[in-house]
Amino acid sequence: MVDILAAPQQAKADTSLRTLAAISVAHWVSHFHLFVLPMLFPFLKEQLGVGYIELGFALTVFGVVSGLTQAPIGYLADHIGARKVLLIGLTVGGLALIMLGLHLSYASLIACAALLGLANSVYHPCDYAILSTHMDTRRMGRAFSVHTFAGFLGGAVAPAIMAALVAAVGGLGALIVAGAVGPVVALLLIAVKIPDASSADRKVDGAAAPQQQSIVTPALIVLTIFFMLLGLSNAGISNFGVVALMSGYGVTFHAANIALTAFLGASAAGVLAGGYLADRTKRHGNVAAACFAINAIIITIIAATNLPPVVLTAAMGLAGFLGGVIAPSRDMLVRNAAPAGAAGRAFGIVSTGFNFSGILSPLLFGWIMDQHLPHWVFGASVAFMVLTVLLALVTDRKPAEPVKA
Repeated sequence: MVDILAAPQQAKADTSLRTLAAISVAHWVSHFHLFVLPMLFPFLKEQLGVGYIELGFALTVFGVVSGLTQAPIGYLADHIGARKVLLIGLTVGGLALIMLGLHLSYASLIACAALLGLANSVYHPCDYAILSTHMDTRRMGRAFSVHTFAGFLGGAVAPAIMAALVAAVGGLGALIVAGAVGPVVALLLIAVKIPDASSADRKVDGAAAPQQQSIVTPALIVLTIFFMLLGLSNAGISNFGVVALMSGYGVTFHAANIALTAFLGASAAGVLAGGYLADRTKRHGNVAAACFAINAIIITIIAATNLPPVVLTAAMGLAGFLGGVIAPSRDMLVRNAAPAGAAGRAFGIVSTGFNFSGILSPLLFGWIMDQHLPHWVFGASVAFMVLTVLLALVTDRKPAEPVKA
């Protein structure tokens, strides 16, 4: 009798694990594709005869398209099914890079960037909708952490993979091979039969979730701002930390890069640790507030003093770890705030906060560096961290009950 009862539970666990693995691979692809064009900038500059301003404009197009389409894609995922939208996104992103490899021109580059931006907008709404529907609620934080870690890993290995591809098959071949990864993974997801998720899959008190419901709630508006502040607080350190340390603190290029590597690497480790923490508390906002409050102190010390290289690396590593720890709790806040049947729309809306930060942060921190104020790269990051702490505390004033999967 025990074996008979255990068999369905084991089958459900195996299905959940397969779903998590497949969705995490898709998230790996999304972050890998984010870095394909930047890694090929030297090749593209030479082949197209354009400057870095023109190449940077392609990334701006990517960011704007992705930001404008996140929320609509979330609505689409909830209504026609996240599985279909995710498969289309993987395929469109891959074909965009293949198209550029087959017909290289500046117009094709801009079109490719726009299509990549559109494809990028599907991952958060669709991935989180599927995970929210089909993962065990008791392990939801860990599921989110594995998913986020896979994305970090995709970005981390992209430079090495693209360098190897360029050496092996050239720049055009690298674009085609990198693009082919998208459709291949889409076929993999079909083969493993990942489940779907839509508003029809969510229920309220045993009844289907209403099709017409308000999704732009005060909680989700606050979380969108929260996501934007998170992006702004990390972007300055990630993108301008090396030049700020070199010009403002006399840190060598080698030491500054080691410190940034510690920050980014520890972030990935922190994400996995944060998954276990998120499954053991309902006070996700307090977790985020505590981690970022400590981070604000650490970054303030870095901003105000000239730390020895070893101490600087340790401080950056600790800050990165704590920043990673909050990622699963961040995602749990959104899941808990999402109305039933609206996970795709909820994550689509709040993810636009990251897109806004991606548009604003290069302008802000670039202006700070142009004003010869490198210390304020860290100072401004601290200011955004403090605001993040305050918003995180607001989200936990009335903790919501988790939506049952």
